[in-house]
Amino acid sequence: MAKKEVRNKVRSTESELKEKLVSLNRVAKVTKGGRTFSFAAIVVVGDGNGTVGQGLGKAREVTDAISKAVDDARKNLIKFPLYKGTIPHEQLGKFGAGKVLIKPAADGTGVIAGGSMRAVLEIAGVHNVLAKSQGSSNPHNVVKATIDALTKLRNPMEVARQRRINMDKVFNG
Repeated sequence: MAKKEVRNKVRSTESELKEKLVSLNRVAKVTKGGRTFSFAAIVVVGDGNGTVGQGLGKAREVTDAISKAVDDARKNLIKFPLYKGTIPHEQLGKFGAGKVLIKPAADGTGVIAGGSMRAVLEIAGVHNVLAKSQGSSNPHNVVKATIDALTKLRNPMEVARQRRINMDKVFNG
């Protein structure tokens, strides 16, 4: 009985994660008997408070592909620092040919980003950010490059401690 209670608690914390479909692609495999169609789904999950993950799922049915992608995304969660609804500093991210630049923005700016980047940043809980995709527009590479940029972000308190200065000097120079 105790194991079931623990599983239910784990599921209830995971159910707080929101999910968003970034891309759904129909792919065909040509066989002797003709074409066999299947689906590849890219999904992003996050709690809206600095946690985000991405996953890829492939299956013959759309719903199966999406559920596989969600399961994969929950296994690949990362945590990054948020500062007043935005990111603490400018950061470049790269994956394959996908290059991404994200910059902090003033309160009220909103998420200025395109396509796949917007999905990742919104689901992660970033409310004000300027973002630019500079390389490939392939959703796989853009999503992974965005997550790479978020992974590289450093907490302002950690930076202040490493430099042995006040928090005010970190932001005001």
